Parts: sequence; C-alpha cells; structure tokens
Amino acid sequence: MEHTTLRSILILLAVAVLVVVALRRAKLPAIIAYLCTGFIVGPHGLGWIADTADTRDLAEFGVVFLLFTLGLEFSLPRLIVMRKAVFVLGGAQVVLTTLGAAAIAWLLGAKIPVALVLGGAFAMSSTAIVVKQLAEQTELNLQHGRLSIAVLLFQDLAVIPFLILIPALARGSGTTIADDLLWAFVKGTIAVIVILGVGRWLLRPLFHQIASARSAELFTLAVLLVTLAAAWSTAALGLSLALGAFLAGMMLAETEYRHQVEADIRPFRDILLGLFFVTVGMLLNPHIIARYWWLLIIAVIAIMLFKAGVITLLSRGLGADRGASLRTGIVLAQCGEFGFALLALGLSASVIHAPVAEFSLGVIVLSMIVSPLLIHANQSIATRIFPENEADDRDRLQHDIGKHQVHAENHVLIVGYGRVGQNVARFLEPEGFEFVALDLDPVRVKRAREAGDPVYFGDGTNAEILKAAGVERARAVVISYFQVPTALKILEHVKKIRPDIPVLVRTRDDVDLDKLMKAGATEVIPETMESSLMVASHLLHLLGMPMSKILRKVQEVRTHRYSLLRSVFRGQDALPMDTSHAFREQLYTVTLNAGARAINRTIGELNLRDKGVVVTALRREGVVGRQPPADTLLKEGDVLVLWGTPEDLELSEEKLLKGA
Repeated sequence: MEHTTLRSILILLAVAVLVVVALRRAKLPAIIAYLCTGFIVGPHGLGWIADTADTRDLAEFGVVFLLFTLGLEFSLPRLIVMRKAVFVLGGAQVVLTTLGAAAIAWLLGAKIPVALVLGGAFAMSSTAIVVKQLAEQTELNLQHGRLSIAVLLFQDLAVIPFLILIPALARGSGTTIADDLLWAFVKGTIAVIVILGVGRWLLRPLFHQIASARSAELFTLAVLLVTLAAAWSTAALGLSLALGAFLAGMMLAETEYRHQVEADIRPFRDILLGLFFVTVGMLLNPHIIARYWWLLIIAVIAIMLFKAGVITLLSRGLGADRGASLRTGIVLAQCGEFGFALLALGLSASVIHAPVAEFSLGVIVLSMIVSPLLIHANQSIATRIFPENEADDRDRLQHDIGKHQVHAENHVLIVGYGRVGQNVARFLEPEGFEFVALDLDPVRVKRAREAGDPVYFGDGTNAEILKAAGVERARAVVISYFQVPTALKILEHVKKIRPDIPVLVRTRDDVDLDKLMKAGATEVIPETMESSLMVASHLLHLLGMPMSKILRKVQEVRTHRYSLLRSVFRGQDALPMDTSHAFREQLYTVTLNAGARAINRTIGELNLRDKGVVVTALRREGVVGRQPPADTLLKEGDVLVLWGTPEDLELSEEKLLKGA
C-alpha cells in the first residue's frame, strides 16, 4: 500500500523547514519561504507533488483561515477613530488602483472579469510585511505609519465586496453579468447583516457558557464550529467560503474572548496558511517566468510606481506633508498576501486561466521580495527627494511633549513606557522619585496620562525630544526598548547631551551586551520579570536608597508572585505575554462620565473583586490616590485604574458605565 498522502506531507514539511530556515537567515518573510517551497516541490519544479483536487481544496481552506484571521484582527474602534484616513485615503486608493490596473489589463486584451480580479489583486498591500517592518523600525506611530495602517484597514474592509464579486463574475455572462452582480451583492449584504447579528446577540452568551466549562478542547471546538459554519452558510448562498470566515472573525473580534480565540486558532491558522502559500507557490511556472522575465520586471516596476504615485498624491490631498506622503507610498507600493487569495479564488471559480494567474503570481511575489528593502530605506529615499521632511517629523513629534513644558529636575527619564518601563515607574513612585516617560504608542500614552502618569508621546531616538523631556536635568535614564538598534541611537544622543548621566538599558538577552556597554550604558539588564527587578534595584541604588531596603522591596515583589510587575497598560498592538496565557492581567482606565451607573456608589458596592478585577488607583481632579478604600464614594469625572484580565476588565467596564 502506497501512502502517497503521508509521503506528500513529509516532503512538504521537510522542504518547508529547510527553506524557511534558509530564507529567515536572509531576513526574508516566511511567506516567501512557503512560496519557494511550493515552487520547488510542485509540478513546475521538481514535480514531487502533483497539482490535484486535494491540494486545491487545501488551498481553499488556507484562504478560509487567512480571511478568518483578517476578520479577527479587524478593529472597529480603530476604524472609527481613523475613519477619515481609512475611508477617504484607503477607499480612494483601492478604487483607483483597482480600476487603473484593470484598465491596463483590459487594454492588453484581458476580459473585464479577468481585469477586475487582477486589479483587485494588485491593489492590495501586504499587511504582514508592512506592520512587521514598521514596528521593527519604530515607525508605526509616525505620520506615514498611521496613514499606512489606515489604508491597510480599508483593504481589510474591501475583502467583503471582492469575495462577493468573484463568484458573481464566474456565473455572469454577456448582458446578465450586471444582474448577477447586483443579486450577489444583495445576498452578500443579507449574509453580512444576518451573520453579524447572530454574532452580536448569540455568540457572547454561547461562549460565556463554554468558557464556564473551563475546557480548552471545548473552546477550540466551538471556535472551529463557528468559523466553518459561517463559511458554509455563505457558500450555501452561492458566495465564497472565505466571506463567511471573514465575518466569523469579525463576530468573534467583538467579544471579550477575542484574545483566547486568537491564541486557540493560531496553530490551525499558521499551519493552514503555510500550506496555502505552498499551494500558491506550486502555481509558479518557471517556463513563463523565464520566457517573459523582462515583461515581469517591467510589470513589477510599473505596478509599484503606479501604487506609490496614487498613494502619495492621495496622502498629500488629505493634508499630509510631502515627505510623509511619499513615505506612505513607498511603504504600500508592494502587492500582498490577499492578492494570492483573490487569484486562488479566481482560479477555482474559472474566472481567470492558469497562465494569467502564474504571471500575476510572479509579479506579486517579486514585489513582496523587494518590499522590505524599500520600506527599510523609505526615510532616506524621502529625505533625498524632500530634504525638509526630516525636520517636519521632528517638529511634529516634539509637539506633544513641548506643549506640556516639562520642567522637572533630578528626575528619572524612562524611554519606552511598556511593561518594563511601567514596572520601573511603580518602584519609583512610592519612594518619592519623580520620573518622566516617553513612548510612541498613542493608546498607551492616553491611558497612562488618564491615570495621572507623566507620560508623553515622543521618539526617544531624537535628540530634541530627549532635551524637551529634560535629559539635561535628569538624574538617570532608563531605556526599556528591547530593540538594540533603537537603544544604541538613544544612547548616542544621551551621551552627547549628558556624558556623565547613568543609563540603564533593558535587552532581550546578553548577545549585544558589549556593544551597549561600549556605547555608554552604565548597566545592561536581561529580560522579563527578573530583568524588571534588576532594573529597578540598580536604579534605586543609583538614586541613593539603602541596599537593605532595596532587597526587602525585591523580596516583597517575589513573595507576591510578581503581581506588581503584572500591573501594566497594554498598547494598541499588544500581544499575549506567552502562549500559556499566564500573566495576562493588565491595567486599564475607566472614566465615569455623566450618566455612568457607578456614580454615587462606593467601590465596595460594585463588587468588582467578584469579577476578578481590582481597583488599584483613583484619580479625582488631577490628584491620584493609590489603593482607594472600599467605602470611597465615586463621583462624576473620576478615573478608575483597574487591574485584571482583558475579559474581566471589559465586563467590569460595562458594569461601571451601564450597570449589570
């Protein structure tokens, strides 16, 4: 008996491991590695695995989980906050790029359905590459980073009409295509309303009961059931499986169980997405690429220049400065992973033919390979073309901290107010040491300022920002960013301004210890909980606290199982601490505006501890009180600082504002 399926899986796994390791060493995305794996083992490569109905079904399930992931990560609150940039800039970009690319394809002889699918595939950018690269370069919260996220948000939203469009194009012919499209959009609208309505009214109580059973297997089964049931329901209406999966992700994203769902589905998502990209790579035809390589290069250059130009002009029209507009265009010039999904759907629906899909896949893959290099160089390219751009960015970053006129003296400057930065601040406060913190996460800064912490939006790698934060008058500096290149830039500026100031640096490990010490770090401290204790103890020693008192403080934290160190504000892109979901508690602020049910009630009456939530502080009229007693009467305008898991915090906020 020949175990052909097992043999194919073993081949895929073996080649994928080797290729992923090799390309990751070259700093290329894992997506490219999976595509290369499919190319190597597929029918156009070594021919070890044939293009069969089974592999195509596998690819379709990969699309389902790709779209489920997009739906789960879709943020309605962020969409509302950034609505102008999302709908004006993102909407215009998708429409103009789709129509422009479709028009070119039509002029080159493609039929209208084929042209529309190709236009949609080329209009999308790679969320995975853009977000990862900008995060590594600490550019997510700069002007071009925020504009890029806005466009990517709309592209996620544009998934729905494209998923409705492709099956309709497959059925339409001649004069009936308009009727088929209209009917498809009517069914799609009904499906969206029904599925989201079901998610709104039924999913939360359902998952509450399932979570109460405290069974990880049952929870995972429920997630898979909801996802596949939603996919089946849209397929039954003649729409795509992927549309239902996307809507299922959106439904679950609106519940307090979103984080647990994301963690439980991650193994299925990663495996099936990897296999999906492998099956896409199997479609790459080296004969077409070798025969039309010059046309492929021209197409990549033309599409990336066209997208960059459209996005630059639209960003400029939205009010962004010239440099930021150009940087946004450069960042989003590539095609993305959703282009693969559209081409795969188009192939399965027989809207486009294999040679066209193979050539288009080559264009998308090549643009994604080039993209990390362009994103890395986006600032230098923009500065060469618009030299004044760098100054504009600096002025904008200084605005927040400059308008508050920081005049603190003998304070500690904390650069990076994430988990470690906040842990250090918690040690300084009770001992009477002042601190000023800088951070580039606007959500974290807003929440921390609501709680009364002196935190400002600013880029610590900029010397003028450091001066505005009072580094010339500070007693010490703590750098809590774990990215070594960022820490080195901050160290360089700090030592130029104040060569004598003690600087403590937090790192993930000790690989770059010598490099940081040579750059001027007084101490370099390792990662996570013990690193937080070490940073705080070194800092308190530098500030003159007796060592015996420091040791007692550290022992107290260890005795209470690091509960102090788990009290942090999460940012907008926060990830779980680890896959076991230990230490998921965080700080969260709730403002009691007019009409809140908690007004004129005591903290004890609310019974928040029964929901696993602790009130750690109360801010009233600018004065912060830590650990308020249970008989404290709450008033309008109070800001409560709560500590608990994301799910418990969400339920407690609803109780505080709306009642049980």
